[in-house]
Amino acid sequence: MLKRLGWFYLSCLAAFTAGHMVNYGVIIYAQEVIRADLLSGVAFGLCFGPPLLLGWSAGALCDRLAPGRLIHAAQGCFVLAALLLWWADTALPTPAARVVPLVVAAALAGVGWSFVSPARMAALGQVARPEELKPASVLFNLLVMMGFGLGPLAIAVLRRGSGWPAVFLGAAALFGLASAALLAVRTRASGRVHDALGAEVREGLAAIGARPLLRQLILAAMAGYLAMGPMTVLLPKLAATTLGLSELQRGALLGTLALSLIGGGLLALLLQRRVAHGRTILVATMLAGAALAALGAVGAATSAVLLLTAVGLAGGLALSLIVAGIQAQAPDALRGRIVSVYTIISQVVPAASGVAAGALVQGFGVAVALAVCGGTLVAVTALNAWRMTALRQHGG
Repeated sequence: MLKRLGWFYLSCLAAFTAGHMVNYGVIIYAQEVIRADLLSGVAFGLCFGPPLLLGWSAGALCDRLAPGRLIHAAQGCFVLAALLLWWADTALPTPAARVVPLVVAAALAGVGWSFVSPARMAALGQVARPEELKPASVLFNLLVMMGFGLGPLAIAVLRRGSGWPAVFLGAAALFGLASAALLAVRTRASGRVHDALGAEVREGLAAIGARPLLRQLILAAMAGYLAMGPMTVLLPKLAATTLGLSELQRGALLGTLALSLIGGGLLALLLQRRVAHGRTILVATMLAGAALAALGAVGAATSAVLLLTAVGLAGGLALSLIVAGIQAQAPDALRGRIVSVYTIISQVVPAASGVAAGALVQGFGVAVALAVCGGTLVAVTALNAWRMTALRQHGG
């Protein structure tokens, strides 16, 4: 499988790394160069907000057109964003003059994410054989998490060597590599007569509602991603205030999350044929919530690292198995629309939960915010375990 899908996986790793270079790039650039925290928040919203509006149509288009074509078009948006950022940094004389190009670049990245994620998941459903789809999906999700971890690392390395221009040109070059690798991957259009776009979106949602296991996997994904926003918002605050870490130490702590998520994906790859997927998803999600809640009570960096590792390993394991289950349950004719719902959840739920975590930390402090966020995840998952019969019985 690895040999046959190698070009597709290489394309995925390059694209997800480059995409997170653009995401983190616009946020960090707004904070450190333009020195506008509000602008960094706007940029964050523009990177992750458009899928809520465009993701539905993107899924329907994945079921009409060859997903490879959509991937190339979406990556073109990212390349334009990276080149616009490079031009603004090198050609415009003052940071204030770069605000508009940065906002436009963030919006282009948001459009790119709206299409590239569901299109890649739909393409995987075409290039992997039916018996390969679950392990292939677990490996795909591992590459998603690797890109999440490698993006900030690539920014740090390139900035140290050649500054921001190297970061933006490096992201564009990685997208070029991703598209070149994808040329070896053949995807196909459906060739069917299609209804209006809105009717097809409703058909996809109806298919999720009519399949209990698929519906419950989608709801389990919503619960799992509840932890991502609070970790993004609260971990830097915990590191700086409660733990008193230096800037370099804070970066290492945040890097622990990325590495442990990757570790969770690897664990899913090793265990996916040996464990009952449904019960593993529920138990791992509850463990992630409990470890997140406990983070607020720690005062030592070593304890924080151990708990954060537990959050990442459990969360990465649960989400990887959820992705595999959704891919296996999605009918081929509706795959694009179904996986687009998952990708919308993966981008919108962390953003919304991050806003809630920010309000909690503002009002009650980081310890209470972590306890509430983690406790909420445990409670929601316990309720899911009680009510979701199909998921409990899902053996994988």
